[in-house]
Amino acid sequence: MRPIQPQQRPRRRPDLTLPLPQRDPSLAVPLPLPPPSSSCGGGSGPSSAPSSTPLSFTELDKERRIGSGSGGTVYKVRHKPSGKSYALKVIYGNHEDSVRRQICREIEILSTVDNPNVVKCHGMFDNAGEIQVLLEHMDGGSLEGIHIAQELSLSDLSRQILCGLAYLHKRKIVHRDIKPSNLLINNRKQVKIADFGVSRILAQTMDPCNSSVGTIAYMSPERINTDLNHGVYDGYAGDIWSLGVSALEFYLGRFPFAVGRQGDWASLMVAICISPPPEAPVTASKEFRNFIACCLQREPAKRWTAAQLLLHPFINNNSNGKHTISPNQTPVQVQGYLQRRSMLPPQHSQYSSPSSSSSHS
Repeated sequence: MRPIQPQQRPRRRPDLTLPLPQRDPSLAVPLPLPPPSSSCGGGSGPSSAPSSTPLSFTELDKERRIGSGSGGTVYKVRHKPSGKSYALKVIYGNHEDSVRRQICREIEILSTVDNPNVVKCHGMFDNAGEIQVLLEHMDGGSLEGIHIAQELSLSDLSRQILCGLAYLHKRKIVHRDIKPSNLLINNRKQVKIADFGVSRILAQTMDPCNSSVGTIAYMSPERINTDLNHGVYDGYAGDIWSLGVSALEFYLGRFPFAVGRQGDWASLMVAICISPPPEAPVTASKEFRNFIACCLQREPAKRWTAAQLLLHPFINNNSNGKHTISPNQTPVQVQGYLQRRSMLPPQHSQYSSPSSSSSHS
C-alpha cells in the first residue's frame, strides 16, 4: 500500500514575495558555540570547562570524608590514573529535571573560573541521580577557629581573600557565604575561597522553609532584614560585610558580636541588624580599625568594594611578600604558627574615611 501523499495547496497569490532584510557584514556577530555535552542526563562523565581534560567518575577512589554542612558532604578522592587528589562535594537532595539543568548551567559557569585565590571547580557528575561536584583539594583544611593576632599575617590573609573576591565580582559572581569555614589553605601557603556559587545553586534547590542560604551569623543587615536599604540587596556589598566579620573574628579569636554565632535567629538578627556594627579594638592599628570600618558599614553603598580594599593601607602597606600565613594541616598548628609571628610596627598612611567611598557600580 502506498503512503498517502499530502496534497499541495496552490498559492493564492503566486506573485507575492517577502523581501529579505539586507545585512551589514561589518555588524555581524558570530553565534556562540553550543555548550559541551552535559552529564545531567545520567552519564558518568563530568561537565567541565573546554580547556580541562575530562575525568571519569569510575576513575575516582573515595578515600575519606573531609567535611559536611547544610548543602552536602565533601570527600577526598584520588584520581587513579594520575594519583592526584580532589575534593568531591555531594549535594543533598533529589532534584527535578528543570532544576538539574539549571544546576548544570551554573556549574558550567563555575568551571570556567580560574584564579589562584578561588578553589577550582573541575566539573560535575550525576551519579545515580545524585549531583556531585569535583573540586580542587586543599590539603591544609579550612581556617575555621583560627586566631590571628598578628596584623601582618592577617593582612596577607585578607589580601588573598580580596583578590579572589575581586575576581569573582568582576565576573558578576556573588559568593553569598563568605565565612572562615569556606576559606581554605593549601601546602603552597595559598588561601582560597571555597563554595563560591554553591550558595546560589542551593538557593534554587533547597526548601526555603527549613533552610537559609549562607550562614546568618555572617550575613549583612540588609540581607537579614529586607526592610533595610529600601528592600534592595547588593550581593557584592554583602560579601564585603561577611569578609569584615570574618577578619575581625580572626583577629579577636571569637565571633565579634555580643551573641554567639550559633545563637538563635532572633538574637543574631537583633545583634546584626539593630546594634551598631562591631569595631576593631583600640589596641589594633589605625589601619586595621579603618579597614574593618570600611567593611562593616551599615549602609551597603558606603562599604568599599573588593578592588578598593586591595588598595587600603592595611593591605597595601603590608604586601611585601615576606610574611605569609602557614600551610599547616590543622587549625591548632596554624594558630601556633601565626602566634609565633612577630608583629611589625604599623605603617600609618593617610586615607579616606569609609563614608567618602563611592557606591558600587
